Amino acid sequence: MNYRHGYHAGNFADVIKHVALVAILQHLRKKDSAFAVIDTHAGRGLYDLRDSPSRATGEAEGGIARLAGLAAEGALETYLDLVSECGAQRYPGSPLIAAKLLRPQDRLTAIEKHPEEAAVLKDVLAPFHNATTEAADGYVRLIRLLPPPSRRGLILIDPPFEATDEYEVLARTLAAAVRKFATGIYEVWYPIKSQGAADAFIGEALAGGIAKALTVEIALTPSSDRMTRAGLLVVNPPYGFTEQMQRAAMLLAPRLGGLAGGEPADIRVTWRAGSQ
Repeated sequence: MNYRHGYHAGNFADVIKHVALVAILQHLRKKDSAFAVIDTHAGRGLYDLRDSPSRATGEAEGGIARLAGLAAEGALETYLDLVSECGAQRYPGSPLIAAKLLRPQDRLTAIEKHPEEAAVLKDVLAPFHNATTEAADGYVRLIRLLPPPSRRGLILIDPPFEATDEYEVLARTLAAAVRKFATGIYEVWYPIKSQGAADAFIGEALAGGIAKALTVEIALTPSSDRMTRAGLLVVNPPYGFTEQMQRAAMLLAPRLGGLAGGEPADIRVTWRAGSQ
């Protein structure tokens, strides 16, 4: 598997992931106290959908392109506004979305392992004085950065799944991070090639001491050779997050679904540990 961001920018999974990101950041902004955002696999931050990787897959056509003219509210409306601000045929990655929602007292650390991507990311985030770019291994740096001085924050873990043992490394890293920063909010992206493998990852992650978590999973029908299923594991989801994502899902499902004449997308918000 290889889900490097440039090949999938603006696809259906990005839409769900970034609406959730906005919803969490809007919650953190409700209090005046500072918060931190750590993005462990940040990518380049901004994508031209006309570039070779995006053009080769064409996945944005089944994602953000289908949301043109959609009337929305809350996190979904803010997300669409942020995408629109980037201009036609350009799509913001998670670090740029986060940077745009920071207040002066908040901080973003965006980590990207690939040197070329990290160099572009540094330029993209240069206008944001409270955002820092690091060219490093996101898994290693995350543990060293926790807990953040503010003791409030969001950890976004969105790996490219280049390694065959990515699920195992991801589960171990998440468990170690939660031990160091138990009150943090974690948003973890994962592809679903096999529901059994995804459920095994979630089970392993929860066994690491997580008391409160839910998943947001999306499936397109019919399936194809491309990725058509993906999910988010959200640890310590904020109050009202479930309802926000369910409302967004009602608007997004008909737009993101209908692949090759199929049904609306199946978007499910499911509590995996604890409840709200």
